[in-house]
Amino acid sequence: MAKAFLSIGTNIGERLENLNDALSGLSASDKIKITNVSSVYETDAVGYEDQAAFLNITVEIETDFPPVDLLDFCLALELELGRVRLFKWGPRLIDIDVLLYDDVKIDTEKLKIPHPYMKERAFVLIPLIEISPEKSNLVDNPAILEEQGVRKIKNQVNW
Repeated sequence: MAKAFLSIGTNIGERLENLNDALSGLSASDKIKITNVSSVYETDAVGYEDQAAFLNITVEIETDFPPVDLLDFCLALELELGRVRLFKWGPRLIDIDVLLYDDVKIDTEKLKIPHPYMKERAFVLIPLIEISPEKSNLVDNPAILEEQGVRKIKNQVNW
């Protein structure tokens, strides 16, 4: 099985419930085993800022899905949970991004691994480093970790 890291975020509706629903959906696959989940962090919106704050977690998984199939599974799960894509960086019921997949590097139109914005987003880096401290080597600019107002609000979701 491959080791992958996913970032899950939500800023519409019952946000904690949305995170739990995403974890349940991941767990329902016989090709995914959740091995670790970060604390829950709240972050003001990035990009399009006129929207509610996000809750974010990072999830470590073991998977039998190849990278593109993992992305397709995550996109299908987003739809199943009710995600509607209105515009880039807009409000979302659920967002599941593939951050890392073993040591694989992919750069296609459909999928980029490592995730191209990962190093710029404290709401991704902080929970990632929490569950995988060796990933701190991904931080190019340590100031990012303090500048973006990421707040831990809950030690863990139910999974």
